[in-house]
Amino acid sequence: MSEKKRKLFGTDGIRGTANTEPMTAETALRVGMAAASYFTRGEHRHRVVIGKDTRLSGYMLEPALTSGFVSMGMEVILVGPMPTPAIAMLTRSLRADLGLMISASHNPFEDNGIKLFGPDGYKLSDTVEHEIEAIMDIWSDDALIAPAKLGRAKRLDDAAGRYVEYVKQTFPRGLRLDGLKIVVDCAHGAAYKVAPAVLWELGADVVPVGVSPDGFNINKGCGSTDTNAMCSQVVTHGADLGIALDGDADRVLLADETGAMVDGDQLMALIAGHWQEQGTLHGAGMVATVMSNLGMERYLKQRGIALERTSVGDRYVVQRMREKGFNLGGEQSGHIILGDYSTTGDGLIAALQALAILVGRNKPASEICRLFEPLPQLLKNVRFANGAPLEDEGVKKAMRDAEEQLGASGRLLVRPSGTEPVIRVMAEGDDEVLINAVVDDVASMIEQAGA
Repeated sequence: MSEKKRKLFGTDGIRGTANTEPMTAETALRVGMAAASYFTRGEHRHRVVIGKDTRLSGYMLEPALTSGFVSMGMEVILVGPMPTPAIAMLTRSLRADLGLMISASHNPFEDNGIKLFGPDGYKLSDTVEHEIEAIMDIWSDDALIAPAKLGRAKRLDDAAGRYVEYVKQTFPRGLRLDGLKIVVDCAHGAAYKVAPAVLWELGADVVPVGVSPDGFNINKGCGSTDTNAMCSQVVTHGADLGIALDGDADRVLLADETGAMVDGDQLMALIAGHWQEQGTLHGAGMVATVMSNLGMERYLKQRGIALERTSVGDRYVVQRMREKGFNLGGEQSGHIILGDYSTTGDGLIAALQALAILVGRNKPASEICRLFEPLPQLLKNVRFANGAPLEDEGVKKAMRDAEEQLGASGRLLVRPSGTEPVIRVMAEGDDEVLINAVVDDVASMIEQAGA
């Protein structure tokens, strides 16, 4: 392999357009070799679990990664299309040294990605990812093993069944979904088989949507990135709840029986309050990102539930949860991490928690899922061409003025995007007119500074 220096890993593994660097078969092969080298420790026969979503490019990346691991002596366990959280669970369950998910999550089919999990089922830290990149940079074919020590690849036929049973066990013992009609939109993605199976086996009347993947239609006009189909199906079928997953099923959004949306903030608030009542909320608090609505923060404060905020990204949420001993965290977008059950976001398990509350209280979703009125929130993305606009004195002054105007009744968030030359300007508060004004003022100064 030739040496190629590049920054591969982003905020959630490696991601890009399929068959274009870094999402090529060659790079996948190199990633497999380097990751196998890093995780080979000891004389035991090492193993890796590989799953994927339903994108066409998975057929290219899966064998390339398999070849990389086999060439370094690892046993490869292939499970086919499975949710990302299932790979995290199977990595631990099968005592594997590494887990790998081939998916670009909520992105369109043209993209794909590689997510890596350690033997504990948690996503790799920045440090480990950098070390894997370093191995790729200095790679020598001398590291390849002898022919007699090559690994093997096999398919795990009961992988889906294992995950279905695991998810069902997270639903409170003694409760059933009998009598409930549930729409589940699987985004033509990784959960297209397991999600309807879980709900049906728990007793629900299931209306499946987005369960006919063809390699091209993942996340297209369906799933958590486009909930119109799910919401309309809820109303059409008179369903009690709608569930919308994304392409790899690590995030979820809901709709109540009227077709009204329930975002990640409302879902987290619902679970936090219920767990507090049950005495199972660890640390008397939870974790969310800087993007979660101030309305949720106020609701939690009224309940005596502390809120810790992190940078955007579920990996940062998980990190803070582990540091502080919390068992609940997530993002407004629907990444919900339930530490008692999973090491990463699991849309299906989070949906079951909401369903358990709905069944236990015997009330419609519209009465239990909207716990607070979201404050007006406005987000603008400002493109720039030159320099570092946030270092401009005029921009700094505009930000100070905005924060002074908002006072204690609102907040301002200005942050650079990690993937494109964009500054994201977000403000929220009680006064919608003021929110619009301060965002416009700050955005305008950033445009001037970065022109």
